[in-house]
Amino acid sequence: MAYDLEEQEQIATLKAWWDKYGNLTSWVLIAGLAAYSGFTGWNYYQRNQSMQAAALYDEVQAAVTAKDNAKVLRAAGDMESKFGNTAYASMSALVAAKSSFEANDLKSAKAQLQWAAEHGGDEFKAVAKVRLAGLLLDEKAYDEALKVLAGDVSPQFAGSVADRKGDILVAQNKLVEARAAYQAALDATDKKNPGRQLIQLKFEAIGGSVPAAKDAA
Repeated sequence: MAYDLEEQEQIATLKAWWDKYGNLTSWVLIAGLAAYSGFTGWNYYQRNQSMQAAALYDEVQAAVTAKDNAKVLRAAGDMESKFGNTAYASMSALVAAKSSFEANDLKSAKAQLQWAAEHGGDEFKAVAKVRLAGLLLDEKAYDEALKVLAGDVSPQFAGSVADRKGDILVAQNKLVEARAAYQAALDATDKKNPGRQLIQLKFEAIGGSVPAAKDAA
């Protein structure tokens, strides 16, 4: 006999189980394979997007080196429209803003910073907001500049944001509020940060007082 009685019973049991659950099992297997295929496909898509974005970022950098601001803006625009969810897009926006500023195209500079402030990751948003507020400060658009700096910010950028707020408030001659902003900037800035000394100088210039460092015991 090809199968003994025990084997036949096992086969019969398996067949009965398959008749009951086989269709469900097939769909679970198919779903699992589809999920795995989707996962690997998504990873491939992400890698491909990153490679293309990196190549386009090289074009942005090359245009900056050539001091061709029009080309910088075109490449940055392509980056933002095609690869806006990558870090390269935020970096390109910041680079394009600097290029435009140096080319005296302040409108484009502000537009690029606004894009980074709205679409970038936390670190890019904070940098973009501080720089955009600086341009608005130069234009004496004080209320707009303060509005740009409003809202939550990552702790590592709190000092930079508070410092810029202090600059704007000084320009408005709101010295009490400016001192509070500079104090907040000092509190949020590491004592080893070289920029801290400039914040302290501005703070003291408007009547702020920094406690003297205590001698070590």
